[in-house]
Amino acid sequence: MKRRDFAHLLGLGLLAGSLPVAIAACQAEPAAEADPAADADGFVPIGTVADLDAEGFLANRNLQGNNLVVIRDPSAPDTVLALSAVCTHSGCTVPWDREQGLFACPCHGGRFNPDGTVNSGPPPRPLATFAARVDGDQVLVRV
Repeated sequence: MKRRDFAHLLGLGLLAGSLPVAIAACQAEPAAEADPAADADGFVPIGTVADLDAEGFLANRNLQGNNLVVIRDPSAPDTVLALSAVCTHSGCTVPWDREQGLFACPCHGGRFNPDGTVNSGPPPRPLATFAARVDGDQVLVRV
């Protein structure tokens, strides 16, 4: 077999081998299923106002694939803030420290303000925020 023929066959084999990958990449992503508990605006109940006030926060580790924390807004106590509980530096779960009034990352000492902005430490970005509201005795979040 000549080198040229071998190179052509090798190229054809590589092309044929990558065809399934190319086809899979062009396939449409499956649509995300709607949460059956969501209201018409897409808000999902995460807990009660009584639980929020008793604990100082509400947490849900898997709300539509998100790890969330809901707190009362310190500057406007009648409103609530919903934030990702995942540190933007190392991906650790960032708990709400009620006494300090901050989200404190246990992995590398990152600190986030109640609105999710970086207070100190290595995190490169603020925590992601989500729409939240109180409806009657329920705290609702839209992811």
